[in-house]
Amino acid sequence: MTATTFDKSALEDRTSSASPSPGPLRLQLAPPGTAPALIDGAWWPRSRDLTAELPALIALLDPLWGRITHVTVNPTLWPVVPRKVPVQGHVVKVGWFGPEQDPHKLLLLSYSAGRWDLLVIPPGTDAATAARLMTTATDPARQLTASGLIREAELFGGAEAEAEAAWDSTREKVWDSEGGHDARRPSSHGPATATVGRVPRPSEGM
Repeated sequence: MTATTFDKSALEDRTSSASPSPGPLRLQLAPPGTAPALIDGAWWPRSRDLTAELPALIALLDPLWGRITHVTVNPTLWPVVPRKVPVQGHVVKVGWFGPEQDPHKLLLLSYSAGRWDLLVIPPGTDAATAARLMTTATDPARQLTASGLIREAELFGGAEAEAEAAWDSTREKVWDSEGGHDARRPSSHGPATATVGRVPRPSEGM
């Protein structure tokens, strides 16, 4: 698997229109030659502003997949769906579908290559979870839908948090059982005294 990320400077040469979010484009695509699957890659935008986010993504994908002409989303997770976005040299139409399209998926149509589907990782996702989602979405053995991948990540994250909480609780109980709390309380028996013994020399034996 290969992560596909591009610096902002490289993208600025390819796109003119609404300025994309600062920083490199966070995108990972399935390896070339991978068997067709439900998802062709994963995209982690920095916001839910399609007008700002789409131009950089499309400018990058145009030379890889053929010119992108249409994009569709499910409006459930997008506050505003523009009718079109300008990209270097052309305009891309943006549409939407309701229940027919997975809310966590971005669908792109190209003149020459047909259709491509990307998992959209929620912008507020933590870096570790996003990295896991990108790896899973581009795994040649992948079987899950976009929403299935998000649900799996949420379950994994919840289980991880529960395990961490359980471990913290166990450590707290062990600390208590060893006198952790009592050790912080003033002693009623006066100051503790240390017992110091003489360490025998090797010639004296133990």
